[in-house]
Amino acid sequence: MSNDTTGATEVTSGAHGELDAAEYAEFMALAAEEGFDPDEIDGDLNERHIPLPVLAVVGRPNVGKSTLVNRIIGRREAVVEDKPGVTRDRVQYEATWNGRRFKLVDTGGWEIDVLGLDAMVAAQAELGIESADAVLFVVDATVGATDTDEALIKLIRRAGKPVVLCANKVDGQSTEAEAAYLWSLGLGEPYPVSALHGRGSGDLLDAVMAALPEAPPQTFGVVQGGPRRVALIGRPNVGKSSLLNKVAGEDRVVVNELAGTTRDPVDELITLGGKTWKFIDTAGIRRRVHLTAGADFYASLRTSAALDKAEVAVVLVDCSEPLAEQDTRIITMAVEAGRAVVIAYNKWDQMDEERRYYLEREIEQDLVQVKWAPRVNVSALTGRHMERLVPAIETALAGWETRISTAKLNAFLGELVAAHPHPIRGGKQPRILFGTQAGIKPPRFVLFASGFLEAGYRRFVERRLREEFGFVGTPISISVRVREKRRRK
Repeated sequence: MSNDTTGATEVTSGAHGELDAAEYAEFMALAAEEGFDPDEIDGDLNERHIPLPVLAVVGRPNVGKSTLVNRIIGRREAVVEDKPGVTRDRVQYEATWNGRRFKLVDTGGWEIDVLGLDAMVAAQAELGIESADAVLFVVDATVGATDTDEALIKLIRRAGKPVVLCANKVDGQSTEAEAAYLWSLGLGEPYPVSALHGRGSGDLLDAVMAALPEAPPQTFGVVQGGPRRVALIGRPNVGKSSLLNKVAGEDRVVVNELAGTTRDPVDELITLGGKTWKFIDTAGIRRRVHLTAGADFYASLRTSAALDKAEVAVVLVDCSEPLAEQDTRIITMAVEAGRAVVIAYNKWDQMDEERRYYLEREIEQDLVQVKWAPRVNVSALTGRHMERLVPAIETALAGWETRISTAKLNAFLGELVAAHPHPIRGGKQPRILFGTQAGIKPPRFVLFASGFLEAGYRRFVERRLREEFGFVGTPISISVRVREKRRRK
């Protein structure tokens, strides 16, 4: 196995992804030779190189936020029911409008709590707004502005973020007059929309694009030589805070048997393995966030924000219990965020032979997609095998920063295609013509092909890339650009 990581940390982002001038010239020569338009493919190198701007969808319960989210992303993913507080397992989605990509955060309904917790909920709501680049404030035009809406407007104004006002449930001309009353809120023009039927959504999204920045600044890896950022994530009560205290050698954060003790991410500078690391102990992610207090709901948003700032995620799994859906969902969240991943199986001191037998089979069945992630078996309580954590993190970060030269990659792809060509579909056999690694952190590859490559073949290419070059502990992104028609000279 070879591993070409030369210059991985020295490569800086330029106009052509992670390619230097010589490799860019080589890449463009290949593209011209195979009939691709250089002006069209240049953008493929930078497609995922910049972070996406974040839009927070805000409003009180049952004003149609999830329906609007589904309309914007173009698919039914946020759960919708005709009652407030419906469960949404995921709160972040990617969306595209007029060629611009952005991240959409469905924040759930905010309501003034009559039981006296309004101050806590308001503080969490303010955090959700401040974490976004712009706010889409949704009001039920058939009901009009309520006291809860007025309270949210105060939070939005305090944050000072750009706001777009959506007057939802405007299904026809007769209700547009009711939307006009919302001018009185002082948030500018109310855009009349029917999220259910799609009426007015285009004008609303045009206004959203005007409010969102092109791209926010990168939040990780900008300080050269600074401590590497490690996010400890996992479902509640798997021992994240205990692990942080153990590696720190002292009680830095509160530990309690009650699940969900940690609410705020806690950043701690810790010396471990002769290096200084910045550990982030995040709140446990609950599966059904609507069953918890407002602070716990927004703890999941804080965890996602901490993951965005981190470079590597250590996912803690309680190995004394069967793997849960939350465990796989949290691992998927780290992979989709593009972070290096280490899976730490905690409470190993409580394992017996029978449980170990079943755990191995659960891992083989449920975590087959992340076989590349380093695995460490630890006990935060006794300190067992804690010395293995740093080597696993360093291995994952090395894979995260691995870079393969264009020449070496294309030599590998040539051998791969010759030995294992794509299956024939519809009388045609698509073929990988050439490729390049457009980025690192995580490694991102752009393959140029003569036809559409099936998902199964892409996974095969990824497996062979890992076998040949390593990429331990990091997700790999592979995008394919298809040559529409061969241009003849």
